[in-house]
Amino acid sequence: MVAKINRGVSLYGAVIYNQRKVDESTARIITGNRMITDITGNPHNVMQQTLWAFDSYLAANRNTEKPVLHISLNPSVDDRLTDGQFAELAREYMQKMGYGDQPYIVYLHEDIDRRHVHIISTCVKENGEKISDAYEWNRSMKACRELERKFGLKQVENKRKELLEPYLKKADYQSGDVKKQVSNIVKSVFGSYRFQSFGEYSALLSCFNIETKQVKGEFDGVPYNGIVYTMTDDTGKPLCTPIKSSLIGKRYGYEGLEKRIGYNVREYKAKKWQPKIRNEVAIAMHGCRGDREAFVRLLAGKGIDTIFRENDEGRIYGATFIDHKNREVYNGSRLGKEFSANAFERLFNNPDSIPDLDAHMPDTGLQSGFSSDMESAIEQAFGIFNLEANGPDPQEEALARKLQRKKKKKHRSRGIS
Repeated sequence: MVAKINRGVSLYGAVIYNQRKVDESTARIITGNRMITDITGNPHNVMQQTLWAFDSYLAANRNTEKPVLHISLNPSVDDRLTDGQFAELAREYMQKMGYGDQPYIVYLHEDIDRRHVHIISTCVKENGEKISDAYEWNRSMKACRELERKFGLKQVENKRKELLEPYLKKADYQSGDVKKQVSNIVKSVFGSYRFQSFGEYSALLSCFNIETKQVKGEFDGVPYNGIVYTMTDDTGKPLCTPIKSSLIGKRYGYEGLEKRIGYNVREYKAKKWQPKIRNEVAIAMHGCRGDREAFVRLLAGKGIDTIFRENDEGRIYGATFIDHKNREVYNGSRLGKEFSANAFERLFNNPDSIPDLDAHMPDTGLQSGFSSDMESAIEQAFGIFNLEANGPDPQEEALARKLQRKKKKKHRSRGIS
């Protein structure tokens, strides 16, 4: 089980988020503590009474910056709990975390395949004292492990993978609930992959049958920017009306995407992450013999999707590689000029084109093993140094000579400063 604790300022924001889910019939209130209940089920009354239950607590301490707790408890998608068990799970978790005597309300969410609960509470006691959050993460982890054992839940080793992995699959119109599918996929992709431009983000989502577009306009003289998402079939044909990013979440809109891209760019420039697929792409360029379908197929076998963008004349003007193993996305030019759109245009329209395997790779800490790894991989994959197997090939002979010269040059230069 994974527990996520968010602290905030707005009680109303936390309550309205969950109440909207209730109104949409994708969530239900299953229990609460020190709450006023409304037997009529009137949404307005439920909202009002929930807010009233916290009034005296929040008023007792106005110095705490973020007094509102919004906690989610997320068992594995394989776990099966009854409503009563979910209610008891929430009660015991709050008790273990020191919030057992606080007012709280528990919502069971069923908007995704993995049923989970959201708990709204406050860290301020009725006397104004703030409940300590010291070592909260460690205490939460300990509580989760204890509750997993008690309720027979699956133990989770990778929090991010457990939460996002179930939704990293292609959207399927026949499965219904288009908005839910698009929302789950967008959230999972956004939280799992690293990309540095809108083009890379768009290419990534296309692998999951989601099309994303920027919308620009003007309202009452004020310019605005937005993002919309659309489910497609395997050919890229739209299957539904565009879904506004605001219906999925603020962070998946224009400003949120801009912030995420900015963060990824800074991390990339600081070399916190760097391309790991240059070897595989170079080998596929050589092995495909100018056949575009073969190139795509070779990389797919390595867990790498390839997206080419073409103009009306069919000329390639962009290439993007999605590394699903490392969850990273790269435009070809980011790997090096030999992997740019022009390089692929020449490769597929001139079968005699051979990728420059000796091209310099930016210093990423991975360069040192590139040449020897590449030679070994090419030897095994294409028999470059065993020309008797398939008869002599002028291109392979030229490549072999080039690699051999490079090895000799490196050998001679050892010890020279």
